[in-house]
Amino acid sequence: MTENSGSSPARTPAPRPLPGLDGKVALVTGATRGVGLAIARKLCASGCRVVLNHRGPQESAGPALAELAGLAGTADTVRADVSRPAELAAALRTAADRHGRLDLLVHNAAGWHPMPATGVRARPFRDDLAVALAPLLAAAPLLPGLMPGGGRVVAVSSSGARSVVPGGYVSAGVAKAALESLVRYLAAELAGRGIAVNAVSTAKIDKGDATVNPQLRAALARRTPAGRLTVPEDVADAVALLCADEAAWIHGQTLTVDGGLGLLS
Repeated sequence: MTENSGSSPARTPAPRPLPGLDGKVALVTGATRGVGLAIARKLCASGCRVVLNHRGPQESAGPALAELAGLAGTADTVRADVSRPAELAAALRTAADRHGRLDLLVHNAAGWHPMPATGVRARPFRDDLAVALAPLLAAAPLLPGLMPGGGRVVAVSSSGARSVVPGGYVSAGVAKAALESLVRYLAAELAGRGIAVNAVSTAKIDKGDATVNPQLRAALARRTPAGRLTVPEDVADAVALLCADEAAWIHGQTLTVDGGLGLLS
């Protein structure tokens, strides 16, 4: 999909709705492309009222909204740089004001500045940490008021939190490891308020574009027990499962969604 192409974007087939999410209000960070958009699409197809967070110009969200048009739920947008706590807090309040409450918060936004562990650049490193941690840290004190009847928080992590990913992934890997730790601490403190906090983690994602070298794609697909690379829709399905009523007793867990790739040594 190319923005400002002058033609309507190709529509991705609607995912299978997950029962029990109809009418839920969700805010998804980093929601206008890739994994974030797949999550928004899954929730919207399941009947959620989805607020797509993005930080670009308002018109940049147009293709994402077009993809979600006609699904069972509704979609609107809110601009915010989620690494800035005040902007994230404002986005949460905006979503709740528009729809009367907030039921689901999915933190998908992430940053990555490639660098070696032996040559870390301090400012980009801090920036990646801020994108990973600031949204949940800013949201935590607000959530009991925004989710008086309970709710779900799901963070998107990666295998780089526990394993070394080649290619200068250190800042993103450390940020994701810290994010998974924060998920556990918030889960323990918010469980008594009926708010379940969890994470989903995945390995290399095939987004259907040039971001994955074809040889690497083929090699990882052969290595994956399930026979292919993870796609954004796989992550979206897992996020939706953690948002279901039946997942209410799952707290502080990181669910790995990688087709079994991480099982291999």
